[in-house]
Amino acid sequence: MLQARMGSTRLPGKVLADLRGQPILAHCVERLRASSGLPVIVATTTKPEDDCLVREAERLGAAVVRGPECDVLARFAQVVAEFALTTVIRATADNPAVDLDAPLRTLTALLSARADHVVDDGLPPGATVEAMSAAALLRAADLATADYDREHVTPFLKRDGFATATVPAAAHLCCPGLRLSVDTKDDLAFVRDLFAAAEATSPRPVPLAHLIRTAARLAARRQ
Repeated sequence: MLQARMGSTRLPGKVLADLRGQPILAHCVERLRASSGLPVIVATTTKPEDDCLVREAERLGAAVVRGPECDVLARFAQVVAEFALTTVIRATADNPAVDLDAPLRTLTALLSARADHVVDDGLPPGATVEAMSAAALLRAADLATADYDREHVTPFLKRDGFATATVPAAAHLCCPGLRLSVDTKDDLAFVRDLFAAAEATSPRPVPLAHLIRTAARLAARRQ
């Protein structure tokens, strides 16, 4: 499930910002499909400003569900109900560099550990996804009352009696100091430079390991 909206506070419209000739949303959908083969459902809001996002998601062949703007937990619960899901992989549309193996890796860990919620540990911010059981998500949607828990979806799962687990990052992917999420103009400029350099020597979608190596080379040049 890909969480997306146009009304970001720090960088409005970022999910449709251009990245190598495609909107960031397209990169997110592409990477999720390449990694898991599972259908991608874009969960956005009912606000008119997100109509353009819906059109782009439909152009990409993704299903779309529209729900509350600030109660994202309710929006996710709505998707679970409409599609009768049993598990959910949560990604956000400001992360165009998700590790290609992350969705299946976290889903496998979720099922094997019989956990409620699983997340990668040690990957660069912006390269991770979260896996959770639909039953746990619906329970959280019933129980959570704080605005923060409703807006950010999984904090309630991480602390209120749910079975959570982490998957340690492989050594060559462990780079928590590298930021790959797009929240500001500087983030967007960095990701554009990174993808331009990485795609010059790798086919799309570029593996996370190659993005990490490319980021290190770019950093070395700037010193």
